Amino acid sequence: MPRPLWAGAISFGLVTIPVKIVSATEDHDVHFHRVHLTDMGRVRTRKVCEIDDQVVSQDEIGKGYEVSKDETVAVTDEELEQMPLPTAKAIEIVAFVDADTIDPVRISDSYYLAVDGQVAAKPYTLLRKALERSSKVAVAKFAWHGRERLGLLRIREGAIVLHSMKWPDEVRDPQELAPRAVEVGEEEIEQALQLADRMTIDDLSGFRDEYREALEDIIAAKADGKPLPSPDEGEEKKTGEVVDLMAALNASVKAAKESRGEDHDGQDATVHEMHPAKKTGRTVPAKKKTASSKTAAAKKTTARSTSAAKKSAGKKTAAKKRSAS
Repeated sequence: MPRPLWAGAISFGLVTIPVKIVSATEDHDVHFHRVHLTDMGRVRTRKVCEIDDQVVSQDEIGKGYEVSKDETVAVTDEELEQMPLPTAKAIEIVAFVDADTIDPVRISDSYYLAVDGQVAAKPYTLLRKALERSSKVAVAKFAWHGRERLGLLRIREGAIVLHSMKWPDEVRDPQELAPRAVEVGEEEIEQALQLADRMTIDDLSGFRDEYREALEDIIAAKADGKPLPSPDEGEEKKTGEVVDLMAALNASVKAAKESRGEDHDGQDATVHEMHPAKKTGRTVPAKKKTASSKTAAAKKTTARSTSAAKKSAGKKTAAKKRSAS
């Protein structure tokens, strides 16, 4: 069990549930030290007062708020802890909402809520079962790290999870980032949906951090004095090309089917580079013959030959009948 980060209680109406906050995630990033490249000595950050240019220790450093250019007010941790907030040591549930009404962009860090003592087991289980059966999530307020926060309580594998959330006014309006209006055909939308369906999976546990693995390989090679791993030689991606969207979707669907071991329907789907037409200036896809188009052409040629042979045989038979009469 990791070290608790906070201890308090969930306030659910008149029900109080003593809990401890435990981080729900782990940091697996590779962390570097800042070093002097000449002798590999550690480079430390010195905290210097800009007025007297003296290095200050951590116990001499506090919080201050700049009221004006020439005035700064000091605020102590004790003063912050004694603020008259009902959520100072409580996670106060203020509402229940449907889970799909929560915008994911508002969700921040995640924590597990563990029972703090056996007395909390029954009310904890009561809240958990209420959330499970209602298919809702609880919105709560709590104070942590010097500010009041908005939180979200939901259930994950029998444990209550607390997600810290952004306040509504902390989320930027994305309207200015939206692209200009463009027309998208129904056939393109259907192909995109088909591609999404082919790429749908039920379990994300197979994904891994390939960047971190490659970085660890580099560090291990340098520590052992071995040559650095060479990058994989893959096809260089072409940039700046305009492609036929429908052809790209078709090719993507086909590739998704093949990756799942499914048989494709035999239709050729290729990505065509777009070339400007010489006279009209329109952008048209370059023609590309495929195996199926060659087969179709051969079938048409055979059909025409067979039809011509039948007509010739019919004419000869008619001529013989006239001569016999």
